[in-house]
Amino acid sequence: QVQLVESGGGLVQAGGSLRLSCAASGRTLSNYAIGWFRQAPGKEREFVAAISWSGGFGYYADSVKGRFTISRDNAKNTVYLQMNSLKPGDTAVYYCAAESTGWGTRRRPNEYDYWGQGTQVTVSS
Repeated sequence: QVQLVESGGGLVQAGGSLRLSCAASGRTLSNYAIGWFRQAPGKEREFVAAISWSGGFGYYADSVKGRFTISRDNAKNTVYLQMNSLKPGDTAVYYCAAESTGWGTRRRPNEYDYWGQGTQVTVSS
């Protein structure tokens, strides 16, 4: 079992930045690829970014490419999502999730094994 806890969400003005963290306990995070997803009210959960177990490969949704950066520190059992140039359309609950293939190429929520509880990100115009 892997327990994931997100933090770092909050309220920010458009154009601002936030850094989300996903901390793991129970098992070492280095065994897993980690994805970030988000869900806005009335919408389906959508893929945002993912990173391979080693941190060597990162993948992004087109909507965030060039603005968001995913990274990980396996020594700290933590994955980060740096979000810059935030837009009101980025407002959502952000979740991190772990999947055991480790490659980071999966983009569907049902392909992930463990989930955090989510952290709210609100971007005001």
